[in-house]
Amino acid sequence: MLYFRSFLFILGHTITGIIAGTIAVIIWPIFPYRWRWRIVTSWNRFVMFWLWACCGIRINIIGQRHIDKYPCVILAKHQSTWETMFLQYYFGPVCIILKKELLRIPFFGWGLASIRSIAIDRKNPIQALKDVKGKGLERLKDGINVLVFPEGTRVPLDTVGNYARSGADMAASAGAPIIAVAHNAAECWPNKQFLKYPGTITVVLSEPIETTGKDRKELTEEVKNWIELQISQMPSARNDGQRPWRK
Repeated sequence: MLYFRSFLFILGHTITGIIAGTIAVIIWPIFPYRWRWRIVTSWNRFVMFWLWACCGIRINIIGQRHIDKYPCVILAKHQSTWETMFLQYYFGPVCIILKKELLRIPFFGWGLASIRSIAIDRKNPIQALKDVKGKGLERLKDGINVLVFPEGTRVPLDTVGNYARSGADMAASAGAPIIAVAHNAAECWPNKQFLKYPGTITVVLSEPIETTGKDRKELTEEVKNWIELQISQMPSARNDGQRPWRK
């Protein structure tokens, strides 16, 4: 049954993703950004519903979005595909920092490109840092939140990656607050795995962290410590209670 439910989810995810990507291309030259964002990310909302309907995966959110503090920089843990989809609509309008290769993926990449994502070249780290800060500041100035995964890439469960300072640097330069996000999504939606496990993903949102006049290194360390502490205190996400990576 677990295999069948996961297959059903992937099937619906893929078919609707093709449709959403096609629509994104059609509306790109017609609709302004905020309308495009709402239309394109309606697919993200559907995927969250489909994940619950097929795989029995629910979401428990602890904390507030603090929409009165927008625009802001969201710094989130990166474990799974789940958070890239959920946070992209939950904190919207928001643009995401991603590797440029993702924009080349048919349909999926087209949708990302249409909502002003910031694509970087990891092979050129110096230029990537310039693009993150320069384009990020432009988005914040336009009233668009910026989503950054400071670890840069997905990290295995129970692992702490290297938290880069680029997100904190951008926020401090713009005088924008940071909202840190901790979650345990990979317990239910493991990275690069077919099976999706029933359960409840816990998402914890920090209070806004003011950045004006603060040191980027200290801000990054503050966010890192907060996120990792929250994750260490989370209950098992899966209904079966299994956490084989925990000692």
